[in-house]
Amino acid sequence: MSETCVLVLDAEPLPRLDRLAGRARVVHADEHTLAGQLPGADVLLVWDFLSDAVREAWPGEGPRPRWVHTPSAGVDRLLPALADSDETVITNARGVFDRPIAEYVLGLVLAMAKDFRGTWELQRQRRWRHRETFRVGGTRATVVGSGPIGREIGRTLLALGVTVDLVGRTARETDAEFGRVHATGELPSLVGQADWVVCVAPLTSESAGMFDAGMFARMKPEAHFVNVGRGQHVVEDDLVDALLEHRIKGAALDVFAEEPLPADSRLWDVPGLLISPHMSGDTAGWRDDLCEQFLDNFDRWEKGEPLLNVVDKKLGYVPTATPGPTP
Repeated sequence: MSETCVLVLDAEPLPRLDRLAGRARVVHADEHTLAGQLPGADVLLVWDFLSDAVREAWPGEGPRPRWVHTPSAGVDRLLPALADSDETVITNARGVFDRPIAEYVLGLVLAMAKDFRGTWELQRQRRWRHRETFRVGGTRATVVGSGPIGREIGRTLLALGVTVDLVGRTARETDAEFGRVHATGELPSLVGQADWVVCVAPLTSESAGMFDAGMFARMKPEAHFVNVGRGQHVVEDDLVDALLEHRIKGAALDVFAEEPLPADSRLWDVPGLLISPHMSGDTAGWRDDLCEQFLDNFDRWEKGEPLLNVVDKKLGYVPTATPGPTP
């Protein structure tokens, strides 16, 4: 049996793959050399998961990796190029970011309800101005995305006494934690009841642009919107108009249609909008966690066992937490 070739599309810092020593030949590529190296690789680790290089370099026919792993929750940068590669399995980083992103969303909800931004600004101005803030307990949230991250966000909000409506691709009439899961077709009516609308859905052709002028118009004037999914879920100009016209109270974006966000983007100056640079899931040690997840799955690959976190390439996400097929 020939030695397994693991091709790594690199980003800094490099992944720690010491466990592969003596077990696989590790080669490295950048966006310029990737296309020429893909045919000779058995496994592709897309360490630079913010790059579109794989989608652009993927061979239409001939030899190509049988397993592609992206250390991110979303796989939209790989699709649709890999969708028709039946012999290639895609896995993702499902499970690594659940709790960190839930904690981040919780922080945003508390910061907006308690007006921490106003407190910090008044402190900067050395002004003593008493205000009233809002209780989080007793409010209602619509969480769009019923995968592990969405469920963890929902659990965290439930612990604060928030009523949570969880929205998934299809409805499920019974759910042990949330009562039921609502279908995306119910979203227009649900956002009208919500104090907090949180988007963490996978990016698909159906979900792109789902938060547009019509959706923002259905929200309450007191509502806050949070996007930790993908920037393409939001029509950004429509969100800007909704905030400037006070049709919603506030918003927080961690993801954007163009990243890094250009310095001349109008988003930077919108009142009531909190911007963060795609960091909601990135806690200390997160890269080590991603490496360990890939290496654990490589152990399964080497033994011929089913891989974990196998993406349904037609849906664009991992439909269940069960092991996928052996490549």
